[in-house]
Amino acid sequence: MSSIGTGYDLSASQFSPDGRVFQVEYAMKAVENSGTAIGLRGKDGVVFGVEKIVTSKLYEPGANKRIFNIDKHVGMSVAGLIADARQLVDIARRESANYRSQYGVSIPLNYLNDRVSMYMHAHTLYSAVRPFGCSIIMGSFDPQEGPNMFMIDPSGVSYGFHGCATGKAKQSAKTEIEKLKLSTMTCKELVKEAARIIYLVHDELKDKNFEMELSWVCEETKGKHERVPESLYLEAEKSAKQAMEAESDSDTEDM
Repeated sequence: MSSIGTGYDLSASQFSPDGRVFQVEYAMKAVENSGTAIGLRGKDGVVFGVEKIVTSKLYEPGANKRIFNIDKHVGMSVAGLIADARQLVDIARRESANYRSQYGVSIPLNYLNDRVSMYMHAHTLYSAVRPFGCSIIMGSFDPQEGPNMFMIDPSGVSYGFHGCATGKAKQSAKTEIEKLKLSTMTCKELVKEAARIIYLVHDELKDKNFEMELSWVCEETKGKHERVPESLYLEAEKSAKQAMEAESDSDTEDM
């Protein structure tokens, strides 16, 4: 009985007899219903890539973006429920603004990560609230400290990463990321790799339409988090489509 959550999934503050918190597991399932988000940390910065599923042709292009600016030097990409993610973006922005007004300098990413992950964890402790149904990836670049990147799960658990993925096709994306020598790659190279991975893991049978979002924070941008320039975006998109065509051609030959 306990393994299927009967009676033990009504509150986030209750453990099942085998030590599980079902509401947190359900929140993780909500993340897996979303498009894939990836973060790649190279030698000179961090690149974010998001597969934003478009469920209707009537939607305005560019609406409901899944990559956000937190501070000038911090970017965030999200997978899961977009409304929950916006709440976390607001919390992260508030923490950044408070730190700047108190100390007069930009917030270090590891401190911001601790604050946001504690906030997410607090929502797994009380019966009056529910866990956030989203995972977030935060990255920054500092000329002295170099690039930095963290991912936080709905449970509030966070780790520092060289490369990470969350969302629908996270396992396939992780497999592709593990093939890369991230510490030796520049952000310009990583933008193309991010586009290739997003196109590779997209499931055309289940989700026909999607928009790819790419952003970076690196030496090239002088430590500011920005959208990838249009020319580089189009170049990355073109090379991703060519890689997909080459792969489908080789699969056809093998058959």
